[in-house]
Formats: sequence, structure tokens, C-alpha cells
Amino acid sequence: MSTTPRPRVVAVVGTTASGKSALAHRVARDLGDVAIGTVDSMTVYRGMDIGTAKATPAERAEVPYYLLDLADPSEEFTVAAFQDEARRVEDQQREVGAGLLYVGGTGLYGRAVIDALTIPGQYPELREELNDRAYDELDVLYADLQRLDPLAASRMERKNARRIVRALEVTIGSGRPFSSYGDGLESYGTERIFQIGLRMGRDELDERIAARFSTWMEQGLLDEVRTLAERPQGLSRTACQAVGYKELLSYLDGELTLDEAIEQAISSTRRLARRQRRWFARDPRVRWFDDADEAEDALRQLIAPPVSGVGN
Repeated sequence: MSTTPRPRVVAVVGTTASGKSALAHRVARDLGDVAIGTVDSMTVYRGMDIGTAKATPAERAEVPYYLLDLADPSEEFTVAAFQDEARRVEDQQREVGAGLLYVGGTGLYGRAVIDALTIPGQYPELREELNDRAYDELDVLYADLQRLDPLAASRMERKNARRIVRALEVTIGSGRPFSSYGDGLESYGTERIFQIGLRMGRDELDERIAARFSTWMEQGLLDEVRTLAERPQGLSRTACQAVGYKELLSYLDGELTLDEAIEQAISSTRRLARRQRRWFARDPRVRWFDDADEAEDALRQLIAPPVSGVGN
């Protein structure tokens, strides 16, 4: 009777700047047959490198990295497209008997991979029409959403144009309430992929976020943002909202001083970390560690190749 080896796929989750990427890199490098799939909505964009903490060329020479540089910054990249690419990478790693570590802080992308969520479709012409209306009729659009999908409306702020447009796009385009696609986010199914969570105290995390942004500026983040801003194709709505990039773009547009932009970028990153913490804390399947060494030991045990004759 044929047997199938146990899957060697583990997710490492946590807030930005918590050290999860460095942890995963060490383990993958040491084991030698483990790749990393980056779960981040901004590292998918080519040219957005420094401010997304994207794996460096030196790191990629040590460990195979996937799910990076999938789209031009002028393009709208979707959760569904990410999910498709992640499935391809996971199948590839499994076929050759190698391990895969999903690492990142974009919660929705992670759930799309871990729980194989059903992703709503895209309706570009309808979305374009709704986007045009959102400039002057956002209150009307929100009222429409309250009428068509009151549950979805209750889950978002009435001034969040992007989310309101997306919810209406799906509800009208598919004929199915947008909130009906979100059931998977409200419940947590059988554990398909083990999750290791690395967490850090708030004060220490805040200090690390500030120090990291200072390092990025020294490494040339402002020049990177300026190069992106000067591209004839421009930046997509998604790309230009990236934390750190958004604030420096405001500086380049003359809306903020450089000091103000840096201060706002650090504050925005800290708020992002709070949201990430709340998101991951809701998932009861995550095995949390406050100590990085203990997390590393657990991760090595989960992702290491099975001993011959064991785990089949």
C-alpha cells in the first residue's frame, strides 16, 4: 500500500519587526531543504524592497524565497492571485519532498493559504464605476451597502472607500453578499498547517520599529520611494498605501516635511503592529512563544525531515 509523507509546511506568524523572518531564515538555512514563502501584500511588488523588509540578494542566495516580486507596482494584486501562486509553490515543494515555511504578517493572505478560503471574484468595470462615484458619493455607496449587505457594512468604517467599493463590487457583481465570503474569517477549522507565533512586548516592539525605519532611511529608502514615484506607470492604489511608502510619498509631494513623514511612518507602523497582534491573537491554533530560542526549537522540530520509517 502506498503512503504519502506528512506535509512539511509550517507558518511563522507575528507582528512586523517581531523577528519572525530572521527566525525562519536561520532554520531554513540550517536545514538546507526548506524554502520560505513570504506572506506579505507588499513584497509581491517589484522594486519595493527596503521598506518591506524584503529578503536581500544575500539571503536569497542562502535560502530559496518564493512569493516575492510577483507584480509591477503599477498593478493591482489580489488575494486570489497570491493564493494561486502559493498553492503552486506548496505543491512544488511537496513533490520534491522539501519543506516550506510561510512567513509574514499580512493576515488575510495567510488565512487564504492556511485555510484555503474561497476568494470573491473581480469585476473591473463595476469597480471602476464605483471608484468614480466614491469621490463624491461615498455616503450614498455606504447606504447602498447597508441596504444590500448590512453585515458587511457593520464591519467597516463608513469613510473607508476602498473597503466599501470592494464590498459593493462583489455583492453587485456576484449577486451574493460580500459578507458571505467572510465566514471563514470568523471561524477556525481543522489545522492543516501548523502555526508558530513569535510575540514581543509592546515597548520593545515600538523601539525596534523606530530603529528599523531609521536603518531603512540610511539604506536609501527615500531614494527607492522617489524612483517608484517617478515611474511613468505610476503606483497602483494598493502599492501607494504601503506603510512607510505612503508617508514618504507625501513628503515628495510637498505635503509633509521629512521629519513629519518619518514620524508618521513610524506611528503608522506601530498601529499596523497593533492590528496584526489582534488579528493573530484571534486564531486559537497559533502556538505562541515569547522566547525566540524556544520558538526556534519548536519550529525545527515541526519542519525537520521525518526520520526514515517515521511519519509515513
